[in-house]
Amino acid sequence: MTITHAIGYGSNKVIRLIVRGLALSRIHPNVLTFLGLVINMIAAYLLAVGQFRWGGAVIIGAGLFDMVDGRVARETNRVTRFGGFFDSVLDRYSDCALLVGLLVWYGSINRPFYVVLTAIAMAASVMISYTRARAENSIPMCKVGFMERPERVVLVIIGALFDVMAPVLWVIAVLGNLTVVHRMIFTWQEAKRLEEAQLKPPVARAATKF
Repeated sequence: MTITHAIGYGSNKVIRLIVRGLALSRIHPNVLTFLGLVINMIAAYLLAVGQFRWGGAVIIGAGLFDMVDGRVARETNRVTRFGGFFDSVLDRYSDCALLVGLLVWYGSINRPFYVVLTAIAMAASVMISYTRARAENSIPMCKVGFMERPERVVLVIIGALFDVMAPVLWVIAVLGNLTVVHRMIFTWQEAKRLEEAQLKPPVARAATKF
């Protein structure tokens, strides 16, 4: 077993134990989702006052709730349509809270360029989710692109822990908006393909006589 596999196996085992304990406690999965938002808001405050390393550590803690809420819902047979919706909405608030924290920080140290860059990264984060949700009203699935929420959260954690937030914001702003464009092009292609398929006349079935 490689070191990577050992770490993955150990992490999954710990998460399973946590999920089992939370399932036994009968805590509602939506409460876990809400707690994740609260912890991310604490992280946002730490980012806003320049405590980046502490903020990164707290974001990791919030990520634990993101990983276990859905598993607890399945473990306790509490998977609902509203639960998925609630989780998605609070994830968006969590994303925005962290970036608002960075907006406050860069504003407080008089770095207007990075205020604008953070705002562009925030717009990309929101639009990545919106384009998928809106596209899937017209086509079956739109999960293309490479800057989804897990990647963005990991990048923010790296930026906070290793004091490289400026490059991270560039990556999110550029690749995030490229992901939005990718989803727009993909949706256009898929919608066009589906519309052309609907316009084709049905193939007449040849009469067969026995």
